[in-house]
Amino acid sequence: MKKIVLSVMTLVVLLTSCSSDDDNNNDVPQVEAPATYQFERNGSTTVSYSGQTSRLLMGGELSSALKNTSNTEMELDGMFTNTGDYFSTSDLNNSGKNIRSKTAASADYFSANTTVANEIKSDFDGWIANHVLEVFPNWENTATPGNAGRLQESGGTYRYVNAKGLEYDQAVIKGLIGALTADQMLNNYLSPAVLDAGSNRADNDGDILAEGKNYTTMEHKWDEAFGYLYGTDDALAPQLNQDSFLNKYLSRVENDDDFAGIAEVIYNAFKLGRAAIVAKNYAVRDQQAQIIREQISEVIGIRAVYYLQAAKLTLGTDNASAFHDLSEGYGFIYSLQFTRKPGTDEPYFTKSEVDAFLTQLTIGNGFWDLASSTLDDMSDDIAMRFNFTVMEAAPNS
Repeated sequence: MKKIVLSVMTLVVLLTSCSSDDDNNNDVPQVEAPATYQFERNGSTTVSYSGQTSRLLMGGELSSALKNTSNTEMELDGMFTNTGDYFSTSDLNNSGKNIRSKTAASADYFSANTTVANEIKSDFDGWIANHVLEVFPNWENTATPGNAGRLQESGGTYRYVNAKGLEYDQAVIKGLIGALTADQMLNNYLSPAVLDAGSNRADNDGDILAEGKNYTTMEHKWDEAFGYLYGTDDALAPQLNQDSFLNKYLSRVENDDDFAGIAEVIYNAFKLGRAAIVAKNYAVRDQQAQIIREQISEVIGIRAVYYLQAAKLTLGTDNASAFHDLSEGYGFIYSLQFTRKPGTDEPYFTKSEVDAFLTQLTIGNGFWDLASSTLDDMSDDIAMRFNFTVMEAAPNS
């Protein structure tokens, strides 16, 4: 049986959005989503998310650069902050965009919590620095408990780990799935604090466009959220598995029979929410934002459990494979603090809860010392917060 991850709240919202928007108020405009994410004004598109595309491309290049031992800490930091000409194109180097400034930078979670935001940014700085300082010098050495180096999977692939078995590059990229893409999407651009900031609602009501643009500011903010998921592909027919971030892992979840259909739910919610902005129906807009928050958060939770369970299959027999799964799981667990429970201002897991999980994974000799029971307990704790089971999220379920 296919299982689309839909809570009772989401089902109610979907039914509400597809029926009369307000049976008691005939002045509220009806909303109908287009077949694709196509919105035009005066014959020209109103959809724009170039900044998101740039950051996704930067992240992809950073991911590759972390695997090249000729890169220095300054160069890798320069890619994270876009200081210096370290990207492959002048468009990226001169874009005025960077990854670090948008990491842990949402209006809802971090505008009044800069201390934690800076701690999170420092985590990424530290992973990049330690990757260069600890792993690069030991690239050709065999890793052992307490010693960084490489491990070879039974299939031949080498994994490059720190003294505890963690691949820093996986922590960086999977951590950015939460700290950059999910946080900006769920807790920033889909937030009424951003969508309705200043005169945005009045301007949208009056079709007053952003200066020199073909869109209202509210339209653009919604598109920027859309861009963090589909920014490297065509909005009219977006494909999955097109980048190293949420798009890729939504594909992984969609291809699991237990969750088939989740990608359509998310795309439809983006379309209907954008159409609601055009129609000036902000209740439907906010309902769709709640659907997206729930479903994207589920993707992060599902993949966290997936990797913990995958690691169990090879832990102690093929540690290179197990440690790679655990490193990806580490990044997805880190990302749990940026999820968003629909109808609330809270993540599914707080930072302190996430930190406790990460401590469990890395205490002592880290991955070398882990027991399968620890991974099961952690998987149970994560799945219980969401609308799926460990068995559904695990490999080959």
